Amino acid sequence: MLDLNYVRENIAAVRAALEKRSMPGDVLDKFAEADSERRQVIAESDRLNAERNAASREIGSLMKDGRAAEADARRKAVNELKDRIAELDAKRQAAEQTMRELLSTLPNIPHESVPVGKDESANVEIHRWGTKPEFDFEPKDHVDLGTALGILDLERATKIAGARFAILNAAGARLERALIDFMLDLHAREHGYLETLPPFIVNRDALFGTGQLPKFEQELFKLEDERGFYLVPTAEVPVTNYYRDEILDASQLPMKWAAYTPCFRSEAGSYGKDTRGVIRQHQFEKVELVKYSLPENSYAELDALTQNAETVLQLLGIHYRVVALSTGDLGFGSAKTYDIEVWLPSQNTFREISSCSNYEAFQARRANIRFRRAGGAKPEYVHTLNGSALAVGRTWIAVLENFQQPDGSIVVPEVLRPYMSGIDVIDK
Repeated sequence: MLDLNYVRENIAAVRAALEKRSMPGDVLDKFAEADSERRQVIAESDRLNAERNAASREIGSLMKDGRAAEADARRKAVNELKDRIAELDAKRQAAEQTMRELLSTLPNIPHESVPVGKDESANVEIHRWGTKPEFDFEPKDHVDLGTALGILDLERATKIAGARFAILNAAGARLERALIDFMLDLHAREHGYLETLPPFIVNRDALFGTGQLPKFEQELFKLEDERGFYLVPTAEVPVTNYYRDEILDASQLPMKWAAYTPCFRSEAGSYGKDTRGVIRQHQFEKVELVKYSLPENSYAELDALTQNAETVLQLLGIHYRVVALSTGDLGFGSAKTYDIEVWLPSQNTFREISSCSNYEAFQARRANIRFRRAGGAKPEYVHTLNGSALAVGRTWIAVLENFQQPDGSIVVPEVLRPYMSGIDVIDK
């Protein structure tokens, strides 16, 4: 969430920044109206408080002079002032509540380095790694490969659950688990992240803290439970909320976590997109990297987090590229995002496999996550960052498609073989 005082005092600058995100200005108009009402109410309340204080002093003087009847009349007037002031206080609180609710719907302000554009067509490629695989045959997609090998069953998953679910069998399930273990080991042992296994169910406060609520409730799976629980859409939610409503010491930062979770998303509004295979599922798995950072270091931490995610694909030996998202393609809470896009031979294109984002203080302000510098300084909000490292299902797809052989078998990347129980090639 944006800082209320900053928005109030810099509303023109905020409007200009959000226009870059193609956001209409009606919310800011309503915010300005509520703020104007708040200011008017405060001014009137201050005037009446001054009048009440003066009257109270006058009552004291009247009592000293033995003019009790006049004092009683003034007391009645003071009581009327108190009632009016109470009404004004209620109006002020209502205006402030309206302002907070409006702020909760506003996206983050893009960092000055973010490319300006209305959509993904304005994204800017930063660099590429590796080369496209060369095939002397027509490469198949992951659905045909997985189905023929007996490691992917979409038909029975639909029977059991519904569309956009998948069953992985035998070496397919083993490959999924190998990817999870490999990613967690890499980030914990080599990159210095603390491995954590958070709850897969979260409450409303956690989802508000990371920005999924209230704006994106339709994209979540809510449990039919009076406690208001939701299935996690990403490990970002429980891990980022780890120190919600707490104050850390600056010496503890940065904090770095690596977490595996299944993820559950309704994919509202995405029907018709990526309906074939397991690219866009209601249930999928990810290894997520989450960081708390000092504000002055957060962009260096974003670069490091992105590089950590890239390392997964480099060790697997899979071609990819990194792009900086434009203002029109940024996620709701992000100030800057790098997408890592992996090469899929069957589509002859790059597809997103990770988004690495710096939220600056946006999430921390919503979740009230602060730190204090040495010397008893005033608490400040941490900067939060996160990124998939990687989306496991899409990595599974990339392995199948990039390492397929003419006979339909899959050569297991060397770095995964210690996790595959002796399986070097997946075949029938």
